Amino acid sequence: MPDLRSLEVFYWVARLKSFRRASEKLNTTQPAVSQRIAGLEQELGVRLFDRASRGVSLTGKGLELLSYAERMLLLRTEMMAALAEPAALSGVVRVGVAETIVHMWLSRFVERVHAVYPSVTLDIDVDISPNLRDALVAHEIDLAFLLGPVSDPRMANAELARYPLAFAARPDFPLPPDPVPVSALIATPIITYPRTTRPYLALKDLLTRADLPPPRLYPNASLSTIVRMTLDGIGVSVIPPVVIARELEEGLLRLVRSEVDLPDLVFTATYPVAPDNMLARALAEIARTIAAENHAETASVIRQSYRKGS
Repeated sequence: MPDLRSLEVFYWVARLKSFRRASEKLNTTQPAVSQRIAGLEQELGVRLFDRASRGVSLTGKGLELLSYAERMLLLRTEMMAALAEPAALSGVVRVGVAETIVHMWLSRFVERVHAVYPSVTLDIDVDISPNLRDALVAHEIDLAFLLGPVSDPRMANAELARYPLAFAARPDFPLPPDPVPVSALIATPIITYPRTTRPYLALKDLLTRADLPPPRLYPNASLSTIVRMTLDGIGVSVIPPVVIARELEEGLLRLVRSEVDLPDLVFTATYPVAPDNMLARALAEIARTIAAENHAETASVIRQSYRKGS
């Protein structure tokens, strides 16, 4: 009877249509994957894949086996979830993280995961949300904390937190009295998220008026750089106040009231729906707990900062 490891290798080759990508997903080598598939085909006495120069596809027997493999892997996941102690679980989980989360609570999340799952290794990649969505769909990462949700039936989304956006500037930055009109905002450099992200697109839409010149938006992929440019007085930034809590408390920056109603940033923990995703699902739950703790600690930041500036 085929062993579960061979069925797992078969499942991912079938899903990813590539021996190379399956080896990357399973943290093994391509020859090891090829050997597993060859052994499985020999044991069953059937050919499971049609191999071509551009990839692999399932044969009829391969398609039939895929249904059984999914069910057996799911049963193993259910068994481990019901019986195994967290410390007994091991493996590498590839986690993609939007930079906003890095500034909020990523280090706390890593500490909590290591405490609960000491044998689990986190492979962390920080990127913008559109790239993280692509990486999830391509199965290049197992879990992402990003601006979501990801509208794909193959993905599971769990909301983490909603962070308000605000305009921020140096206290001495030349602006008219609050609330600052749109006409004054668009005449000022506005530093914010990259142009392919939801915050940038929403901001551009909110500030584009038929009777006014186009806004001067300065997109940037680094939150640290956005904060630095704002501190240097280059312009006004659009950023979550909790990211600049220290600068607000020290009076280095202030929040600017405006006529523009900025949308919240909604972050989700998103992972592919797969029969062996128990760890991704468990880590998403830890992230939800950490995000809730962080939100409780920082909820008053925006109220206090606006109060100081009024």
